[in-house]
Amino acid sequence: MKKAIIAILGVAMLAACDKKPSRVNIMDVKLEPPADASADLRIDEPVGNSQVNAVRFPPPVVVADKEAKDVSKKIIKQGDIHFETDNVAGTKKAIYAQLTKLNGYASGENETNDNESNRKEFTINAKVPAKNFDLFLINVSANAVKIDSKNISMRDVTTEYIDMTTRLSNKKKLEERYLELLKKGDKISDLLQIENKLTEIRSEIESTQGQLNYLLKQVDYSSLDITFYAKQNVKESGETFSYKIKSALGSGWDSLSAWFYWFIGAWPLWLIITAVIVIFKRWRKRRKTNR
Repeated sequence: MKKAIIAILGVAMLAACDKKPSRVNIMDVKLEPPADASADLRIDEPVGNSQVNAVRFPPPVVVADKEAKDVSKKIIKQGDIHFETDNVAGTKKAIYAQLTKLNGYASGENETNDNESNRKEFTINAKVPAKNFDLFLINVSANAVKIDSKNISMRDVTTEYIDMTTRLSNKKKLEERYLELLKKGDKISDLLQIENKLTEIRSEIESTQGQLNYLLKQVDYSSLDITFYAKQNVKESGETFSYKIKSALGSGWDSLSAWFYWFIGAWPLWLIITAVIVIFKRWRKRRKTNR
């Protein structure tokens, strides 16, 4: 009997050891979101009866705007340079040679002579393709003995370009709609109104297209205003001996020239004096004869 009781207690203890743990309260479990929602979620151990080792979540889909356009930057580059050179004519020739080589052109030129500073100055308004602007500026600067000033500026007109192209596209679409109405119209009054509207729209299209062409030309061709002048002649100081000798000789020659021209200009006076002397000699001769 005792052995039976001991056996029953042993079986009960073994059953208590194999019993599953108590149920966990789900309120005590905190669920945290993954650190990176777009990252891959990896599961290294099987879940349940499945054999899945890694699950990849695709990145979020980005809906692109159909009207958006990939427009490159539109930059207007321009500048000016002012320098001194050895030879104005030679520098001018070299600049025009560089313009021809780099597919550029001159939109204007001007030449001035400053007598007070005793120098000749030349200005060229050059236009070169934007891609050749830096090389052209380097070649022009190579002709300078001394650069007085150099200014380069860049202006981003991408927004203006997008605005103009958008307005131009909208006006062309509007023109197409009015052309369709013109085909369907049957009343003369309606046709006249459509024609007037089309004329107005076409005028706006031409104006916008002209502005766009001018903007693109400024982008494609950079401008550089080049001003250069010859070296000034250095004058000797008035304190040197050689300067005083030259000044004295020059002053004497000027005085002699002035006196000579005055003598030539006073010929009526010399004619009168000569006539008086001749008359006086004749009168004196007659007087002696009468005695």
